[in-house]
Amino acid sequence: MESIIAVLLLLLGGGAAQTSALEPSLDDWIRATEQARQAAVHAETGSSGIPMIEKDDPQPDAPVVKGVYATAHSAGGARLETLLTLIDDTELNSLVIDVKDDYGYITYPTQDPVLLEIGTAKNIIRDPSALLSRLAEHEAYPIARIVVFKDSVLAEKRPDLSFVTPEGAVWKNGRGESFVNPYRKEVWEYNVQVAKEAAKLGFKEIQFDYVRFPEGFENKADVLAYHKDERKRIEVVADFVKYAREQLSPLGVRVSVDIFGYAASVPAAEGIGQDFELISKYVDVISPMVYPSHYSTGWFGSNVPDAAPYVTIDGAMKDTFKKLEPLGPFQPIVRPWIQDFTASWVKGYIKYGKKEVEEQIRALKDNGIEEFMLWNAVNRYTEGVDYDLE
Repeated sequence: MESIIAVLLLLLGGGAAQTSALEPSLDDWIRATEQARQAAVHAETGSSGIPMIEKDDPQPDAPVVKGVYATAHSAGGARLETLLTLIDDTELNSLVIDVKDDYGYITYPTQDPVLLEIGTAKNIIRDPSALLSRLAEHEAYPIARIVVFKDSVLAEKRPDLSFVTPEGAVWKNGRGESFVNPYRKEVWEYNVQVAKEAAKLGFKEIQFDYVRFPEGFENKADVLAYHKDERKRIEVVADFVKYAREQLSPLGVRVSVDIFGYAASVPAAEGIGQDFELISKYVDVISPMVYPSHYSTGWFGSNVPDAAPYVTIDGAMKDTFKKLEPLGPFQPIVRPWIQDFTASWVKGYIKYGKKEVEEQIRALKDNGIEEFMLWNAVNRYTEGVDYDLE
């Protein structure tokens, strides 16, 4: 308050002696008040006007994460040993494990009474404590992946938390998947409750995926029935991320969010509610999914971005840092998802192997990024890759 008063006095012409000699008009006072307010706001925001937040890293001793994705079936089954051997024999040091999967199932036998009552758990990872112990033995940094708003299981059990068609059915996309409504605080609390239990089990980071409305939601928003308020969709999604971090940081876990890679290259996507900069404000780690196969013709000057892994990743990272620049020193760690699979459905695709994975890593390093995660839906990763590229 003292600083605002000081600015007011300065803008009005100085101290008390001057103001008594020359009484400001009401217009002068209003103008000076607004200028002082803007000065105070600017001192706490970046050029975007988004208020900055001091973020203490809940995991200051975390390694430079180089990870791979593991489904619950892999983590809870025989493939775990293959993944641990990969970590032992390479520079990889982390596993990202589904604890709430793409269908919406909690993948372990939850002990939380609230989660038990909802009845969305499957015992895929039969002994999560034993799993965490195995990861610790191999010095593998454990990250819990939680798929948030794509949740067919909860939508079926609780249509009131989802989107309903004019015919009264729960809406499904072309792949038969349903989403739950980001406007519903109960959905937030449910997912954060899963995250809290994961933290209690020993996961060091909570990675939220599908933190958005369904793709193309702007084309169906006026047809579907669902609860909403005056907030924009980008505000609702960012509010969830803010709430989740407020709840989880005191537990000593990082919060990260997966986000479309192209979200760094385009204006905020109001349709799905993803604003790259606004979400990044609230997280410890932002993970753009910059798989070259996911970019269409023309991106970064490539006819087939999938066939140009270095160029595609390089362009995506340059856009990412440009997007995050307004956050200044409050930027999160940038840890992208990169491609370790062959996208045979893409016209002009190339087969991905050692060279293609290393080209992506080299593009990251050339942009000052040391952290990354490899995605392969069936968890079969290329052998012989140099993940350090020293």
